[in-house]
Amino acid sequence: MFKKIPNVLTLLRVFLIPIYIVFFLLPYDWSNLAAALVFVIACFTDLLDGYLARKWNVCSKFGAFLDPVADKIMVCVALVMLVGWFSFHQREYFSGFSIVLTICSVIIISREIVISALREWMAEIGKRGLVAVSWIGKWKTAIQMMSIAGLIWRDQVFIFRDNWMAYLSLVLMLIATVLTLWSMVSYLIVGVKYMDD
Repeated sequence: MFKKIPNVLTLLRVFLIPIYIVFFLLPYDWSNLAAALVFVIACFTDLLDGYLARKWNVCSKFGAFLDPVADKIMVCVALVMLVGWFSFHQREYFSGFSIVLTICSVIIISREIVISALREWMAEIGKRGLVAVSWIGKWKTAIQMMSIAGLIWRDQVFIFRDNWMAYLSLVLMLIATVLTLWSMVSYLIVGVKYMDD
């Protein structure tokens, strides 16, 4: 029974996505804080299900399929909604804020699509292990999640004034984007070696 917990956590992450959307769209002062907390909980389930799966040596086809799908849906939904929100409220921030966020989001989402396709293709030729998650990818994910959570929360932290929470989170997003490009290029370099075989 305990060995089903990683899959249950992954399913929970999927169910948290519509809850995040509802909180994000609610017109209350506390709603963005609630949305940020839901996003953080979803991120925590991602860490926990992976840890438990490794600890208990549990590997199911269902979990192997759903875990990365849940991650990508969660990130893509969050980024798309953030781009929409900051584009609508761009007068509250410096003029290029929403443009920078949009460019970063497009790069991150595009990378997820490209690397997912690359990993599927590498699996078909029996080389999936060569494009396993690297330390660059892990750092990218950690910084990206912190950035997204901060952008959702924005300036609701009392120690931050004048939208500094949003600006700090955008800086983290830029760092995550650089790591995104770095990891994508490193994976593609490995994949290209087998494209002429």
